[in-house]
Amino acid sequence: MYANMYKGAMLLFTTLCLVACHSFDEYTDSPVANFEALWKIMDENYCFFDYKDVDWNEVGTRYRLTIREDMDEFALFSHLSAMLTELRDGHVNLISPFHISRYTEWFETYPPNFSTVLQERYLGTTSDYYLAGSAKYRRLTNDVGYLYYGSFSGSLSEANLSYIFHHFRDCRGLILDVRNNGGGSLAQAELFASCFASERTLTGYIIHKSAPPHDVFSEPFPLYLEPSVYARWLRPVILLTNRQCYSAANNFVQRMSCLPQVTILGDKTGGGSGLPFYSELPNGWSVRFSASPLLDVQREHTENGIDPDIFVSQAPEDELQGRDSLIEAALRLLSSP
Repeated sequence: MYANMYKGAMLLFTTLCLVACHSFDEYTDSPVANFEALWKIMDENYCFFDYKDVDWNEVGTRYRLTIREDMDEFALFSHLSAMLTELRDGHVNLISPFHISRYTEWFETYPPNFSTVLQERYLGTTSDYYLAGSAKYRRLTNDVGYLYYGSFSGSLSEANLSYIFHHFRDCRGLILDVRNNGGGSLAQAELFASCFASERTLTGYIIHKSAPPHDVFSEPFPLYLEPSVYARWLRPVILLTNRQCYSAANNFVQRMSCLPQVTILGDKTGGGSGLPFYSELPNGWSVRFSASPLLDVQREHTENGIDPDIFVSQAPEDELQGRDSLIEAALRLLSSP
């Protein structure tokens, strides 16, 4: 079920792939030819030019002024990477045998609001908490459970979740911590979210680039969350987020925000709502870019992140005393009558 999350939508995405997949008749290491190939790939297929107010023609003109045929491959990589940085997108990477470009400013200017040292004070030692798949969990009080899931690239099955929820069977609420979860599998994120749904729920839409002009997209395709038939938690949930919740984690938070028993607490997520796609340059390097935006239920972009219901930052005075301000705020909410 989860592997087919976008079954209908991916029929449209197949069309995108056919358009975006570039092939070149012959290999060339010409800096100018590779520059033009990269600019064209992005011009025809990247999905956030208008949303981010990026004038790609102006960017291309500016970077053409300094491209030279006598550049070595390292200088060319730096030049192309700098051009891609103009998109301000963590899903955009240039990939060569010697380096991978990346954009990280989407979280670097934000407070971390997460510390593994502080978290360990709540989890305890390895003999104090349980480990199921990639999830760490334990009871923080008799009434409140705590579950940390740090990556949707890690395994967490419905069988794992059934045991976790059974362990918390007497708890009135659950603190679900996905801070510093940089993403991974959308199918895994959907499987996890399905365990908190009581009924089929509209959680957003997907659109696809359908023609080269920057503003031409398909009609929005609705995305529904189907409740799990194996593991279910319908009691209150406080979902802890920070700026380093990105990509599939951003989508997970978006889905969870549609469920009535879920309160999002912490900082704005990092965003990253464009489904990534790959293409190849004439010299064999690859480029990864956002191709299909995921929208919320109001059909608004979540590329720049999702605001929490309750903003909470890590307080320096709490940190000095070994307290995680977000966990403490969640404990107070779940412990109040």
